[in-house]
Amino acid sequence: MFFFRMIFRSFSRQFKRRLLIAVTVCLSATVSVAMLGVVFDVGDKLNAELSTYGSNITVQPKADAVVNDLYNTGGDANSNASGTSESDPTTFLKESDAPKIKTIFWAFNITNFAPELNIHADVDCASESVDSSSCKASGVPIVGTWFAKTLHMDSGESTVAGMNGMRSWWKLDGSWPKDDSAQGLIGTTLASKLGVTKGDTVTLYKTIADGSRNKQRITITGIYDSGDSDNNAMYIPSSTTQVLANLPDSIDKIEVKALTTPDNDLARKASKNPNALTQDEWETWYCTAYPSSIAYQIEEVIPGSVAKQVRQVAALQGDVLQKTQAVMVLMTVLSLVAAAIAVANLMAASIGERGSELALLKAIGATDGAVSRLMLAETAVISLIGAIVGALLGSGVAQIVGHVVFGSGITMRPMVFVLVFVLLTLTVLIASFSSIRSILGLKPAEVLHGR
Repeated sequence: MFFFRMIFRSFSRQFKRRLLIAVTVCLSATVSVAMLGVVFDVGDKLNAELSTYGSNITVQPKADAVVNDLYNTGGDANSNASGTSESDPTTFLKESDAPKIKTIFWAFNITNFAPELNIHADVDCASESVDSSSCKASGVPIVGTWFAKTLHMDSGESTVAGMNGMRSWWKLDGSWPKDDSAQGLIGTTLASKLGVTKGDTVTLYKTIADGSRNKQRITITGIYDSGDSDNNAMYIPSSTTQVLANLPDSIDKIEVKALTTPDNDLARKASKNPNALTQDEWETWYCTAYPSSIAYQIEEVIPGSVAKQVRQVAALQGDVLQKTQAVMVLMTVLSLVAAAIAVANLMAASIGERGSELALLKAIGATDGAVSRLMLAETAVISLIGAIVGALLGSGVAQIVGHVVFGSGITMRPMVFVLVFVLLTLTVLIASFSSIRSILGLKPAEVLHGR
């Protein structure tokens, strides 16, 4: 009872200094909870944010992939495996196999995908209102794809896939075409060259293998600006492209957007040769959403395909994630260090002012341990109040950061609060160590006689 009475009496003194300790711990807890909350949730949000700027996995026929590897040809939307922009692909995947991507182990991490059939065709947009001499072009890149195709899976679920969600950075004047229609989009550069505006109709001509010449009329529903060479192309439904090129159920590429975990040593080892992994490594790799493991699973379900991560996108995601997490962890460490210094200084000042009180306690029989526990209990109660308030404030700050930076809230995991309270406990104990040593060095006779 005496011990608790002394704690109560201690709370009634030096209110300002105790308040400063509580505020210091509160601020440290606020920063720590906010930063660590974001750190534990930032991975998926950064991946989702970065994936809006393009696919991070591409799927090609094996023959094209081999040529790309041999000759280091990239293969953009408008170039084939040989790297020439005027040639059409010669190897294909089946468009009907594309929905199988949503059947892999990491199906829910596949946020979008779009098959492509890249060909070249002649364009004629001559009409009564357009001069025929300036409205023709040869060898125009035509990309047959999905725009917002609804897929009904065998599991009974439905999903929407297509360029509508893959090209979110495009500036579109008009509307997206409908799938399986005679509609299309045209790039700003090509539209300017031909003098075409939205609502106009153009005719595509394509010479096929038997020498005959197919044609297809396309109504332009919109003009897009991609900000790159893609502005020289036209995008039309894949089914229309296949009829024009006489290539039924054929595609030469699939772009895939997936939420992934940044590569580590295991993922890099697996990407070189999955067969070199041990059984435990294989299970860990296969059941983790690495770009390489998702690509491997896509190859398993699409016959004759090679799926590869887009290295620049994957590297960017991992680099940005690591740097963002490093900054936030550094801020957490600095806030804890600042709290430790502040608490240590405040406790030292408090002990200096209360030297006679503590010496009197020791003089009437209190042991060093009892006096030390008194000071620790007082500091612990004050710190606990500050930590609880700081944790609540930190959760609010984390939500603000999430909405401002990522446009969505942060999921606060219980582990964050446990970790912060453990770190704060260690911080306060370390900060109290020098103060406890000074208490042990107090000599009641000298202090009470003013020496």
